[in-house]
Amino acid sequence: MTVYGLTANSQNTVCFSIEANPNTSDPALSVFSKYIDVFGCSIYAESTISDDKVLHAAAVWAELLDNDEDGTIDDPMLLSMLVYNNAMMPIFYSDGNAAMSTFETNYSGSGVSAVLFNDEIDPSQTGHWGADASVEEIMHTINHVGHVNIEPTVFDLSPNSSLLSQAMDSARGGQWITTPATYPSDSWYHYDDVTCDYECMAIEYLYWLQVTNMGILDDPSTCAGIANEWEPCSPTLLQSMDVLGYALVTNPTNKLPQSAPDGNYCPSTSNILEESEDFFSIYPNPSSTDITITGEFDTNTLIYLSNSLGIVVDIWRTKGNQSHFDVNCLSSGIYFLQINGTTRKLLVMD
Repeated sequence: MTVYGLTANSQNTVCFSIEANPNTSDPALSVFSKYIDVFGCSIYAESTISDDKVLHAAAVWAELLDNDEDGTIDDPMLLSMLVYNNAMMPIFYSDGNAAMSTFETNYSGSGVSAVLFNDEIDPSQTGHWGADASVEEIMHTINHVGHVNIEPTVFDLSPNSSLLSQAMDSARGGQWITTPATYPSDSWYHYDDVTCDYECMAIEYLYWLQVTNMGILDDPSTCAGIANEWEPCSPTLLQSMDVLGYALVTNPTNKLPQSAPDGNYCPSTSNILEESEDFFSIYPNPSSTDITITGEFDTNTLIYLSNSLGIVVDIWRTKGNQSHFDVNCLSSGIYFLQINGTTRKLLVMD
């Protein structure tokens, strides 16, 4: 468990500590001097980014993963996927500067989906459109690196692939693989950036759904400012205008955050990295090789492995506190391990 230090800035209270970059030997990451570990995910920032802004990004990330701020991650499987992919948020002083060019030249991972710039961070206006892009860019990263990989039938970004793509096609008044010259008059999502392909449009659409549901866009000036891209700017309008999208972001099964981050994160409990693992745990999870199942098992305890349809695909016995299983025999996807009535989710990767 990591113990976080309390750091207060002029606007917010954030229970994380800025550390020196632990990966200066990595050519891509060597441009950063500031670092924060957020539940195993990373915030990296140039030396020219103020501490307040770096801490703000960490607080927003933490609030989106622990939305009720009780010190417990809302969706442990989401966190596992983010950590598995080394999810991170790079913060640069300006777009296209030398540090950004060095990073882009040398980075080859799968954990970066967006970046932040110095002038896009305002700890006094968390998530406010046009002032603070922290919620947007961190939400993009969590969604793209995490949710899309965990639940592709819900969040996949390609055409005709998911509940998300179905909802977006409805919101845009048709399926547009590239940006159309004009959208139908009855569409309410009409993002017009011609450099943004279908998958880019989908990740933007998911962001609009989430922040609308959180109430972040619900004021007259913001609503007027985004009308060229997005119309249902209040939760009430979203519920009535975008039935499919509203159902997707509010379905508790999807475990998306419902409350807007405010830039303060300091839960009363210190166990902010601890996932409850009553009876048994699985490591690593996600996995592409072997898994170890650890728990207080009786002799000859049965372990059931089921696929996402609930069909049992394997059964075996364990005779001690650990059992091992090679997941190479499984296709990628979500599985469930059940022992004595307790079930845990397992994500198998290629």
